Amino acid sequence: MKYDVENRRIWFKGEILNVNDAKINILAPTSQFGLNVFEGIPGYWNSDNGQLYIFRLEDHIKRLEKSMKLMQIDASYGFDEIKKAIIDTIKANEYDENISIRTTTFVDGFGSWGSSEPSDMFVAPISRGKTSAEYNKKGLNCCITSWRRIDDTVLSPRIKCGANYINSRMGQREALRNGYDTCIFLNSQGKISEGPGSCFFMIKNNKIITPKLTDSVLESITRDTVIKLALDAGLDVEERTIDRTELYVADEAFLCGSAMEITPVYSVDRYEITSEVGKITKMLHKKYLDAAMGKDKLHQDWVTGVYDL
Repeated sequence: MKYDVENRRIWFKGEILNVNDAKINILAPTSQFGLNVFEGIPGYWNSDNGQLYIFRLEDHIKRLEKSMKLMQIDASYGFDEIKKAIIDTIKANEYDENISIRTTTFVDGFGSWGSSEPSDMFVAPISRGKTSAEYNKKGLNCCITSWRRIDDTVLSPRIKCGANYINSRMGQREALRNGYDTCIFLNSQGKISEGPGSCFFMIKNNKIITPKLTDSVLESITRDTVIKLALDAGLDVEERTIDRTELYVADEAFLCGSAMEITPVYSVDRYEITSEVGKITKMLHKKYLDAAMGKDKLHQDWVTGVYDL
């Protein structure tokens, strides 16, 4: 990495500049109301071939565009422009480590929460080691939060909107206040939904089980990746509604997301699930990292190399 984290280069409104020089009007709708949509995109350094791979880049950009459509934010940049901005920013920083890339489209200017323009974008990569603490833990002790997950009739979790994550914040802060690492949400029907910024999986009798997309969960790219890798490995996968008490008697469980990767859940509400990483969880995490680092020959289409070799 060419610059320290406080002076790294980001892409902002069409230019690559020092992060300290990127300014947004404090009265802009993105500042006042969280009127933005974003993606957190993982990038992995493969030291064997000196390449940094962006994982499922095109899928992330497509989801960003879908979020813009659902939030009715006017797009200022096309698919190819966004892709180029991400790659150019990583090159400008000369990253040779694992990174997380925040790509955000925001509503600027002097409008209100009802505005759709003017919109613009920034791209801000950061070393994975500098991300939030819960994303760097080897295992998680979770609680079921008293806060319910937003749903499609309120504010769709299908949209990666900045304002949506206040719901995640409420659950996460409650978990931390009560001595847990993170939380798991129930949906409005009292069934298992997901974690704050992460999807939930459990293993019971060698079957991998995860809530349905209609159970108030994000259409997670990591979730989709885990399902495909599990099927590749010949494992049974079931997408279905999950009761809260099923978690307490699971054989294994984990949360997953672009920032969290695949992190085992050790306990839920003080009910111990496992004292160490479970066999299937460990295997899926390895498969995930192999795919993200370009080592999985079956899924070469999932990675985009940044540097010209």
